[in-house]
Amino acid sequence: MTTPIALCGFSISNYYNKVKLSLLEKQIPFTESLVYPSQKEEMLAESPMGKVPFLRTPRGVLSESQVITEFIEESWPEPALFPRDIFERAQCRELIEHLELHLELPARRLYSEAFFSGSVSDEVKQEVAILLEKGLKSLERRARFASYLGGDSLTHADCAAWCHLPLVSQATRKIYGRDFLDEFLPDAKPYLKRIGERPHAQKVNDDRKAAMEAYMSKAKK
Repeated sequence: MTTPIALCGFSISNYYNKVKLSLLEKQIPFTESLVYPSQKEEMLAESPMGKVPFLRTPRGVLSESQVITEFIEESWPEPALFPRDIFERAQCRELIEHLELHLELPARRLYSEAFFSGSVSDEVKQEVAILLEKGLKSLERRARFASYLGGDSLTHADCAAWCHLPLVSQATRKIYGRDFLDEFLPDAKPYLKRIGERPHAQKVNDDRKAAMEAYMSKAKK
């Protein structure tokens, strides 16, 4: 592909940042387009659920972060962020699925109160606590936490973990007064620190911080 692709969304979104980090690590030329979730017709024409991120390509638009991840890897196979071996590649996808289905998805139910001055019922908090404890203990059985989540090489699973796991940590500290990551996945924090020292991760984090500051400043007005 010669025409640059455009990543659409905003830098506060962990799913946007997951894709952005993959693009940066694979050194793929791309542009960024600031887009917020919406149910307006022009948005739905590109992202049928009105969600971000989505990816504009010369052949059309793709939505859903994992679909975008797969497209990126198949379109630009080098440097590889999925293992070559078929079974190991499936294990990498399994880690991403686990992170997003069993950790990020339940933790998301806390975000309204944890980050955006909303409120969450005690019943939901109790349900989420059980799910997160189970999910974190389960991830510990699958993740290696060697140099990277799945072994010795950076993969798309690391791009997902680095964007999702800190939110689990932050949300549980704010909602429960306990850091579930420290309690149930003790190897996670040193691992996240290692990933965060990578130049591309630092770039994503700097952009995220700037976007959050802009959002909070706007919300106060």
